[in-house]
Parts: sequence; C-alpha cells; structure tokens
Amino acid sequence: MRKYQQTHKVAAAAAAAATENIQVQPLGASKRPLLPLPLPGGGPVMPALPRGLFLGLLVTRPGIFPMEFGCCFFALNCLCVLVLLETAAAQSSKGSQCRCPQHATCINGTHCTCNDGFATWSGQKYFNDPLEICDDVNECVSPVSIFCGKDADCVNTDGSYHCTCVPGYAFPSGEETFRNATMNNCQDVNECAPSMNISCGQNADCVNTNGGYHCACNPGYALPSGKETFPNATMNNCQDVNECAPPIRISCGQNADCVNTEGSYHCTCSPGYALPSGEGTFPNATMNNCQEISFPSWTPPSEVSQGFLNQLRFITSKFKNASAQESITEFLNDIVELLESSRDLEHLPLEARLQVATYLLSGSEQVLRALAQTMPNGPMVFPALRGTELSMNVMEKPTGSVEVGRSHSKMRLNWNLAWKPGGSEKAVVGLFSTHKMKKLLTNAPLVLEPETKAALQQMNEARVEGGIPVLLSAVSTAFLSNKDTGNLSSPVTFTFSHPNVSCEPPEVICAFWQCNNGSGHWATTGCKKVGCKGSSTTCNCTHLSSFAILMAQYDVEDWTLSVITQVGLGVSLVCLLLCILTFLLCRPIQGSRTTIHLHLCLCLFVGSAVFLAGTANSSQGQVGLRCRLVAGLLHYCFLAAFCWMCLEGLELYFLVVRVFPGPGLRTRWLCLLGYGTPALIVAISAAVNSQGYGRPRYCWLSLENGFIWSFLGPVTLIIAFNAFIFVITVWKLTQKFSEINPDMKKLKKTRMLTFTAIAQLCVLGCTWIFGLFLFGPENHVLAYIFTILNCVQGCFLFLLHCLLNKKVREEYRRWACIVTKSKYNEFSTSTTSQSRALRPSLESGM
Repeated sequence: MRKYQQTHKVAAAAAAAATENIQVQPLGASKRPLLPLPLPGGGPVMPALPRGLFLGLLVTRPGIFPMEFGCCFFALNCLCVLVLLETAAAQSSKGSQCRCPQHATCINGTHCTCNDGFATWSGQKYFNDPLEICDDVNECVSPVSIFCGKDADCVNTDGSYHCTCVPGYAFPSGEETFRNATMNNCQDVNECAPSMNISCGQNADCVNTNGGYHCACNPGYALPSGKETFPNATMNNCQDVNECAPPIRISCGQNADCVNTEGSYHCTCSPGYALPSGEGTFPNATMNNCQEISFPSWTPPSEVSQGFLNQLRFITSKFKNASAQESITEFLNDIVELLESSRDLEHLPLEARLQVATYLLSGSEQVLRALAQTMPNGPMVFPALRGTELSMNVMEKPTGSVEVGRSHSKMRLNWNLAWKPGGSEKAVVGLFSTHKMKKLLTNAPLVLEPETKAALQQMNEARVEGGIPVLLSAVSTAFLSNKDTGNLSSPVTFTFSHPNVSCEPPEVICAFWQCNNGSGHWATTGCKKVGCKGSSTTCNCTHLSSFAILMAQYDVEDWTLSVITQVGLGVSLVCLLLCILTFLLCRPIQGSRTTIHLHLCLCLFVGSAVFLAGTANSSQGQVGLRCRLVAGLLHYCFLAAFCWMCLEGLELYFLVVRVFPGPGLRTRWLCLLGYGTPALIVAISAAVNSQGYGRPRYCWLSLENGFIWSFLGPVTLIIAFNAFIFVITVWKLTQKFSEINPDMKKLKKTRMLTFTAIAQLCVLGCTWIFGLFLFGPENHVLAYIFTILNCVQGCFLFLLHCLLNKKVREEYRRWACIVTKSKYNEFSTSTTSQSRALRPSLESGM
C-alpha cells in the first residue's frame, strides 16, 4: 500500500510538471487528431501525441471514476509522460531545430506558424508553445463567411474551401466547383429534359422549376385529392376530368352537346344537325354553327320533282328524334321506298330526270357525311336493303389504308385522303351503293375524253359519236370527311360487281357522274379501267363522286351506209314525186284506188323526206323539242301510209267480195280514215307518254315502257288485216274463175289489182319489219337491208302503179307527143317567119 502511494505521488508530480502549460478543452470541441506536448523546462516541442493517450490526463481528477479505474488511468498517464521525456531527450540530442505541430511551418528554426487555412487556438500567428495546435479555419462561417453568389453554397475543406451549385443547379460546362461569386455560373438544371429520364407516369408531365421539378397531371386530368402537383411517378393518381358534368358542365351552345373524352372534351351537334364545314366536332360554344341536316336548296323543274323534293325534306326532318345510326338506317329505308314508289319520275323529261338524279346523289353524299361525323369510331356495315348497301369507317387521326364496301362495290384508299392534320380529329370514309338509280339515269349522256374518242375512231376507222351508256353495276357514291376531293394526291381504287360481260374495250368503261349547272352526265376524265374479270371491273380514279360501270354503245358512222341512204332516198323521193304527179294529172286512171295510191305516196314522200333530213339526235344524248317533233312526224306519216294500205285492202274487198254492188268508200271517208286514224293514235300516245318520242341517239319512238308498240301494234294489225283480206280475195277470185260464164276481163283486172296490192304490202311491210330492229342494238346487216328496201319503195311504187299500167303508159306517150309537137311547132313557126323575111331581099337583088 505504501509502495502504491509513493508511486502515485511520483506520477502525480510528473503529470503536474508535464501538464503545467496545457490548456484543456472539452472533449469533441476540436477536429485536431493529434495533441502536441511541450517538454518540461521550455525545451523543444515534442511530437504530437495521439489524442487517445492524452485522454488519460483528463481523468486523474479525483471523484470522476472509482478508485480502481483511477489507478489504471494514472499508471497509463505516467507511462505516457515517461515515453515523451525519453523522446524529447533523444530529439534534443540531435540538434536544436524547432518542432511544429501538424499543419504548421517552422520559421527560422525559432518559432512556428500555421499554414494557410489553419490558425492557432490562441489566435497567435507565430508561436513556440509546444502545446499549440493549428486547427482548420472554416471560411464558410463567421467571421469569414465566404459568399459564393446566387444558387451556390460554400463548402469548407481541410485547409481551404470551394463553392458548389446548390442541388438543381449546375455549370453548363460540367465543372463542379469554383472559388468565388465572380466565377458563379450556376444555371437551373432541366430535370424534365429527355436525357434526364424523369418519368411522372401516365397522363402526367414533368414540370421544371428553379432548382428542382415536380409532376403535374395533363390538362383534362386531375388528382382526386385536389392537389395540383406530386413528386414522382409513384405518387401518380391522375384521373380523367369529366368537363361535361357538374361542377364544370361545359356549354356548347344551341343544338349541340358536350361529349367527354379521355383527357379532354369536344362539342358535337345534336341529332339532326351538323356543321356546314363537314367537321364533326368543335371546341366551344363560340364555334357553334350547327345547322339542320337536310338536302341542299333546289328549284325543282316540275311539279313531280317538287313532290319528290318535299318527300326528301320530310325524310331529313326525322333525324332530330333519333341517334345517328338510327337516322342512317331510316334514311336508307326511306330512299329505297321513295325510288320504288315514285313512278312519276320515269315519265319526266330526260333533262328533269337528270336534275333529280344529280340532286339526289349530291344530297345523299352531303347527308351521309354529316350523319357519319357523329358515329362512334370503327367500321360499320348497314344491312342491305333491296339492292342498296352502305358501309363506312370512322377513325381518329388514322394512318395507313382503309377499305369499305360490300357485294356491289368496294373502295380502297389511303386514310390521309380523308383526314388532314390540323382539321377535325375524326376521319370518315363511306360508300353508298344502290341499283335503284337506273330509272333516273336511263339514257343519260356519256361524254368521252378526247383520248378515248381518238382511240375508238382509230379502232373503227370511222367517226365515232358519243356513246349511249347502259348501267351494268350499282351506282356507288363515295364520301369522305374531307370535302376537297376534286384532285386527290393518290388514286382511289374501286371494284364493281356486274353481270358477266366481255371485257374487250371499249364497251365496258369506268365512269363517274359529272355535275353541271344542276344537271349532269356520265364522264370518264380522271378514271381508268385497270382490270376486268368478266363479272367484276377494277378502276382507279383521282377524284371522288358517284361512280358506276357502264356498257357503252358507240355510234360509229358508216360512210357507205350514209351514201346509200342519201342517194337511195333521193331517187326514191323523185319516183314518189312522179307517182304523185301521175295520180293527180292522169285522167284515165282516176278513181278511189288512185286516190288511195296518191295519199299513200304523199305520206311516204313526207316520211322519207323527214328521214333523209336526219333522224340522228345531235343534242349530246338529250332529247330536245326538235327530236320529239321529228319522231312524232315520222310516227304519223308511216302510220298514215299503213292506214292507206289498209284502205286499199278494204277497197279491194268491196270490189271482189261484197254482196251488194255499188261504189266504194267516198273520198271524204277515205281521207277521214286515212289521216284521222293515225292522228288519233299519235294524239293518244303523246298524251299518255310524251317523253316516249325521241331517243338519245335517234329521233324515233322510245323502247322504254313499251312505247314502241304505239307504232308496232297498229302496223301489225294492219298487216294482219290486209293479209286476211287478200286471202279472202284470192279465194273469191278462184271461185269466180271456176264459174260457167265468168267475166274474164273484169276478173283479170281484179286479179291484177290484187297482185299489185299484195306486192305493195310485201315491200312496205318487209321494210318496216327490218326497220323496227334498226333502232335497237347496232346491226350492220339489218341497217343495210332496211336502207335498201326503204330506198326502193318509191321506185317500186312508180314501177308497179305507173310503168306497168297500160293506161298510164299511153298517157305518158300522149304527154310526150304533146311536148314534142309543141317543140316542133315552135321550130316550124320560127323557120317560116325567117323565110318570109328573106324573100324581099332576094327580089331586090341583095
């Protein structure tokens, strides 16, 4: 115990001596890792000791730890002091150079000074105290407080400092540190740039801020909590805002409805209304221009078409009470019923029918386009209804190609033709096909392109006039949301189904309906046939309208037939004129039969003259007043000719078969029957169907609705009646020739009359048997036969009734003698007067 106490005293004395000039601070108050200790007696500064060893000196105070711990720390302190003393003694033996603490520099070997960025605890610049410490100076706090400028922070370092941009800012050059505010170029970092790969999740956008960023829902979306921002994608809960419901409830104006969409909304016109521009949506009430869907305004050409227009307007008036799909279905049903029930349309003049067809096609296109704008997205096919089909496709901002259509026709095109950026977001493509337009488009003219016409003329080696089209396929009306379809950037492909026909050109053609001043006609400009397989034809067109496949019958001028017609009819007219003069001036043959022959020749003369003047219709397929008058005059003249032939048969019957002798029909009754009967037939025909007179190619009776029978029926009856009369006449003549005492002179005369009547009937009847088929489909053989027979009619009548008649021949001789004698008498008189004038001269010696 005594030994421990002595040791404790010695260590305490040594510790007191060693720590005489040490300034102790609380633990943790300094960042100094080492603690330098001075040697006793003011010798050289000893090396710095680890702070862990020096801590033992701080726990020697009595009362801090129990006795056992105090003894241990005391022994440790003594050991440290002994080690320091031995080290100092060793260093003192090596020389007298000063020893400085860490972060200090020895000056002149006599004293120390702290390096830049360090300072002593005492604040002295120069020191030789072995216990002095050079501690780091924090330039970023008072009293130094280095200012780094805006959006930057000062960062203290061991013995120095630097400036850095605060989070969210950086140097554009990429440097991370700088010295002071003059070098500050901190700029905001755009965390929302693509290179940063910041994602805020679906329906949200990154929003850059000064020194940071946040996420916000896209317009049309919002957080259910009502907050406007959130930090990152994990906190995303953006949901669609229904702008059309309370509390927002967007107003779109009159006759319009608000339609909520994902992230937005738009306004659409209410059922039965549409925008005149053709767009399906508009943004707000200020852009509202919804107008009632109806056929465009039109001035009907007749009362019948006015009734048709009223029915169309009634159809569109029902759109207000139904959805778009119901309205389209109802529209198709009403159009089909209207075309099927409006029989009066068939009897309209061609020009009026073409106007109605043009109005119906263009109006249907406009109505269907307007209704389709309010249809939901996707392809739609409406049920086929009695030869009528409709298919469409509605998309928003579409790309690629699209095909619509069904069994009648199909259409394939690029979506960019229907939708253009900057316009309505919804694009519409539709195809409406119907077979019910044939009654309106019958005999519609076809205008050929100059190239097509030149090719036809080269092929036929003759002049080609406009063709008369026959509809082979359904009439298909194409409509797009884009109204500007006059010159498309890429062609549209159509495929039409039709009856199996020959695909040899130029009969099957691709045509479209060309509107012109309220009317229209078929045309081929911009459309060409690219394929044909017998029952289907493919066409490419660079514009849109109403399209169809036509079978065209072209009028190819036959120069030979034209010459035969003109020369032959000219000769026939001369012969008929001779017959007329003969029957008027030849007295020996005057009688009822001569009267009949005279009027027969008059009718044929007028009819042939009109025929020679021209039966071709040159009005581009439209039947005008001139053509109707020509057709009516031909109808009357040829009917009258057959009526006079019938009267000749009736007169022959009275001559041979009648029981009671006496004169035949009087002249006034003959004229009444010969001219009144055809006039009555023509009047009735014109009253029933005035449009039956005239065709697009020829001025003759129309084949439609059996109107040709107004001529064919009476002619057939007359031929049958005359044939019956001639059979009875021949039978009676045979009986009379077998009598016991027949009057041979009278019988031979009657036989001759019967023979001439039968021959006359055969020539005229055969001519018009071929003539009935002449105005049908083109047939060169029938055309030549009819032309030849028609040309020989006048020659045949002149030969039969004039040259073969003995009395007429004698009369011709008498006329010839009179003419010859008159010329001879003039010559004789002239010669005698000259002789008498010469006699005095001779007698006078001249």
